[in-house]
Amino acid sequence: MSIAIRTRTKRNVGRVFIYGALLVGAVFAGFPVLWMLSSSFKSNANIFAYPPKLFDSSFSLQPYVAVLTDPVKIGYFVNSYIVAISVVIITLVIALLAAYVFSRYEFRFKSIIRVVIIGVQAVPPITLLIPFFGIMVGLHLYNTYQGLILTYVVFTLPYAIIMMTAYFDSLPRELDEAARVDGAGSLSVLWRILVPVSVPGMVSVGLYTFMISWNEYLFALTLTQTDERRTVPVGIQLLMGQNNYLWNEVMAMSILGSIPVLVLFLIFQRYFIGGLAAGAVKS
Repeated sequence: MSIAIRTRTKRNVGRVFIYGALLVGAVFAGFPVLWMLSSSFKSNANIFAYPPKLFDSSFSLQPYVAVLTDPVKIGYFVNSYIVAISVVIITLVIALLAAYVFSRYEFRFKSIIRVVIIGVQAVPPITLLIPFFGIMVGLHLYNTYQGLILTYVVFTLPYAIIMMTAYFDSLPRELDEAARVDGAGSLSVLWRILVPVSVPGMVSVGLYTFMISWNEYLFALTLTQTDERRTVPVGIQLLMGQNNYLWNEVMAMSILGSIPVLVLFLIFQRYFIGGLAAGAVKS
């Protein structure tokens, strides 16, 4: 009995330690977001008041009104949506086709090409900033949607191909064989058989691609020149003027810029549970 009690006590202590560590981590990660949220409802002068207060009497929706009624700031959000959604669609289509070929076919230089794709993924993006700027200017894509979309696709595609190839490799080949027996061609096998059971992998890649495109700042700043093409991260930076910083509007715009990614995670989180294809073919 004493051994059982000691074992139970150790388990309880271990749980308390784990829950305590998780709580500390949650506070450490969540408090800056909570402070950003509270600051977005304060007047600009009260954000740096001492002693600091999480909420004070200057509570106001004015920072959000200022952002949501300014056509220029609304344009930043529109630009981000156009670029991010376009990048997601293009990346997914190309990644699905490439991953299907890598997973289901053998061809010359296959291993070399896969190594090149992985190697491209390992290159720090900042080292490509000047070359990309020169390329976009040379192709007359500077300060255009096409230039930003093409740039982000280059960055997101290697990861997407790697992830989708690994996902297709986990799917039983009996699915392909059963479809081919019924007369389906290669593209039919991909779009009608493999794609429907690859939704979790596609969602993971899509969310990753959307976040990269939505949050990227350096290339969006370098490859755009006018407000008609600038995205949300650049728009937030532009709120920091030469003589004064509109910190409450910066916080409000940051909160609004975080909502799309948060909503997507809440909607599609159930698709991260893998194994939808486990029961597709009986063993």
